[in-house]
Amino acid sequence: MAVWELDFYSRPLLDDGGKKRWELLLCESPLTVERDLTSLFRYSAFCRSTEVNSVWLRQQLEAAIAQAPASPDRIRFFRRQMNNMIVKACDEAGLSATPSRRTLALSHWLQERLASVYPKMPGYSPSASSSVGYPPSTPQPLPDALRGDRWTVLSLTAQALQDMPDWDVQFGEAFPLALANIAPEVPVPGLMIFSPRATALGAWMSGLELAFLSVEPTQVGALGLLLHTGASDAWILANLNEESARQEAAAFERMKQAADNIHFIGIQTSADSQSFAGFWLLQERDLA
Repeated sequence: MAVWELDFYSRPLLDDGGKKRWELLLCESPLTVERDLTSLFRYSAFCRSTEVNSVWLRQQLEAAIAQAPASPDRIRFFRRQMNNMIVKACDEAGLSATPSRRTLALSHWLQERLASVYPKMPGYSPSASSSVGYPPSTPQPLPDALRGDRWTVLSLTAQALQDMPDWDVQFGEAFPLALANIAPEVPVPGLMIFSPRATALGAWMSGLELAFLSVEPTQVGALGLLLHTGASDAWILANLNEESARQEAAAFERMKQAADNIHFIGIQTSADSQSFAGFWLLQERDLA
């Protein structure tokens, strides 16, 4: 399966008329830990502000597909304000487009360009930079049939996660740890969910765009362990009512931050299981 990540938005660049320059960035999603980042397909094209429309975008998508080793099965994008234009252009190009914060390769590429490419270009204007900021979504409870019986926080070293291709995983997705700034011996925290309905829970999660886990207030005076999905959705995996659960969740957040916000979520029928109904490698990132 081939998945592409897309961003089409203005950059901190002004044209001769003082108008913002727009740019399309496309890159392949690295879906496994062993994926070679240097071989990922990339495509970029600048656009005048007067040409910003779904027709131009569709034409560039078709041009990118013509250059790529293979056409993508679907497109991920994180800018909700561009939803209608992106979905329309992708649909006309015969592609499925999905709002997602699981655009890690694109995010790293865009940060590189913001730091070292755009500042060297004519018309660079830091004040013209755009950012992504959305109000927090109201976390939703998991469907009753998908709740885990229990959960625990554990950790694996970054080196141990390199063995994921050898694991028995029914549903899941990963990415190369080269995208993160961590050493092989660094512990990467994770949440393991145990449930006799593990396969159903794994299948449900596989239909979402899993972004990251966080510990946040769910309402006044309440703290929860949240699973963030799509462009803005959040689900309550567990309510942290007991002090022991709060301490375990706080330890998870500390380890996550020490591991460049890399973490994972796994689903098993029991702690004795030798297989995973689901396993996803995640990273929380500020999107540019």
